[in-house]
Amino acid sequence: MRIRTAALAFCLAWVAGAHAQTASLPPAVIDALAAAQVPLEGISVIVKEAGAKDIAISLNPEKAMNPASVVKLVTTYAGLELLGPAYTWKTEVLVAGEIRSGKLKGDLVFKGAGDPKLSVERFWQLLKQLRDRGLTNISGDLILDRSFFQGAPYDPAKFDGEPLKAYNVGPDALLLNFKAVRFFFSPAMDDRSVAISPDVRPAQLEIVNRVKLTDGNCGEWRDHITVDIQTPAPTRLKISFTGNYARRCGEKVWNLSLLDHPQYVGGVFAAMWRELGGVWNGAVKLAPVPADARLVATVESPALAEVIRDINKYSNNVMARQVFLTLSAELTHEPGNAMASAQIIRDWLARKNIIAPELSLENGSGLSRSERVSAASLAQLLDAAWKSSVMPEFMSSLSLVGADGTMRQRGKNDSVAGQAHIKTGSLSDVRAMAGYVLDATGRRWIVVMLINHANAPAAQAAQDALLSAVYRPTLAGAGGK
Repeated sequence: MRIRTAALAFCLAWVAGAHAQTASLPPAVIDALAAAQVPLEGISVIVKEAGAKDIAISLNPEKAMNPASVVKLVTTYAGLELLGPAYTWKTEVLVAGEIRSGKLKGDLVFKGAGDPKLSVERFWQLLKQLRDRGLTNISGDLILDRSFFQGAPYDPAKFDGEPLKAYNVGPDALLLNFKAVRFFFSPAMDDRSVAISPDVRPAQLEIVNRVKLTDGNCGEWRDHITVDIQTPAPTRLKISFTGNYARRCGEKVWNLSLLDHPQYVGGVFAAMWRELGGVWNGAVKLAPVPADARLVATVESPALAEVIRDINKYSNNVMARQVFLTLSAELTHEPGNAMASAQIIRDWLARKNIIAPELSLENGSGLSRSERVSAASLAQLLDAAWKSSVMPEFMSSLSLVGADGTMRQRGKNDSVAGQAHIKTGSLSDVRAMAGYVLDATGRRWIVVMLINHANAPAAQAAQDALLSAVYRPTLAGAGGK
């Protein structure tokens, strides 16, 4: 009884406060926030027509808030304007030594330039190109030049104590396949056991499968499997899976980050080179490109306009960090570093007359406890993007409500489905969204809603309610040119 009384008192106080501070939040939004027990001081909202001067809805607009992955809007828009939508990253392969009869008497060199999307498929094609051109035996070492980004210690466990999670992978000038191994789980062909197959198997990786196939519901399938990782030798990594896997799960994927960047690149290279019939028994070394090395092959990334679709629609953290560091690497011609990139973005915003004194950028991805921005600053950014020549590329990178990306399952049965391009963000105590809504009358609206509170996860319904309310023509009389 006391709990119910306390909850009722909270709701009454919340609603009273809501009407006292703003009458412009739609009732459905107020109800959803009250149900989630999120107070007004934990919320920041801006709704305005794109290109218009007046604000339709405003609540705590200047308050510095943690935007989580919504900060990727800042990084990707800056990238589009400062690097250009056609910008690409080039990974170079060089040889330091003499090649005779298919044998390299010297070292093979990989020089990274921060490619966010160097997949195993493209890496394999690059190695096949070397084999097709006659290179068979490498007598020297594999040299990795990662100097495009400034080397800095990185602890993948720092953010949340989950170093194996793919979202915690740090940036690197030679980022390969997001430095992750995708393990595919499925019932084996005999329907009696569980098959576990990786998308790529670094040479040092050994997989032990002790998972049993069972009947029953799938549910949170990973909770029924334990992972044990051991390094019996410096050049060996043993991962054991133990537990049960329900037949009804079908095929599932588990992404794990198991090695550091040099170990991963070296391990994948060794495995693929062997599969292609090549010979190499050297070591992996970190060093600048030797002065006498000559270029023999290059692999080019997709254009930035395509890359940011992956970043924003699927909220890829390490790809965002690659773009963030590339800004300073390209524009200062020095190894990319976070401090320089943050300053470049602040200067760029100032040139666009976007004053954001509260803006704090740590890595440009939102996987941070310290990054801050206000709803007002994000609304200014979205307004500037709306008028920019890169607007089509920028808007198309955002998730379409009810259709794709992080908004694929949200609003599917609502009239706003297919009518809003939104970037979402979430941390344990953050739920954020920002983007554009095309309403039922054909007017385009900028919508920003940041929630910082322990109960933020329960307030996602309030964000969905706001999108629905903006889509309906009730705001048509608000705002102004």
